[in-house]
Amino acid sequence: MPVGQEKNHFELFGLPLRFDIDSADLSGRYRDLPRHFHPDRYASGSDQQRRLALQMTANINEAFQTLKDPLTRGRYMLALLGVSTDEETDTVMDPAFLMAQMELRENLQAARAAQDRQPRLAALMRDVERRLAQGTGELGQRLGENTPASLARARSLVREMQFLRKVQREIEDLEQFE
Repeated sequence: MPVGQEKNHFELFGLPLRFDIDSADLSGRYRDLPRHFHPDRYASGSDQQRRLALQMTANINEAFQTLKDPLTRGRYMLALLGVSTDEETDTVMDPAFLMAQMELRENLQAARAAQDRQPRLAALMRDVERRLAQGTGELGQRLGENTPASLARARSLVREMQFLRKVQREIEDLEQFE
């Protein structure tokens, strides 16, 4: 059984290291790849073969989850390129983004307390989705440029998009209780 554990997620799926991925192609590769490593194929194999099959299946699942999402794919690419996002320890952010973050938080708070809560939440969700789409587009561009300055901007974008995702989840949670 070929192991392939030393491969990065892109190599595992036979994809070039680039941000823009055809999601249908990725899904097709995801459906095909596990067939070769499914643990049932190694049920009569050695303990080591069964463990490796289980591990490869887990690696394939993790790789797919990482690559299918633009934010996690961007963070992963940065790591492969030697750029850490340091999300837990680095709290320095662009002042303009911090102002936008405060504004989003205020709008979320206002929507939460409003009588006409649903339309406000829907408008806020559209705004967050628009910002995420813009961030995704720029992230792909910056990663493609692969210069120190563009990777620094990509790092900032990943951190900004992480915040936007958090707001998006909060809006979804509030909409569930409508």
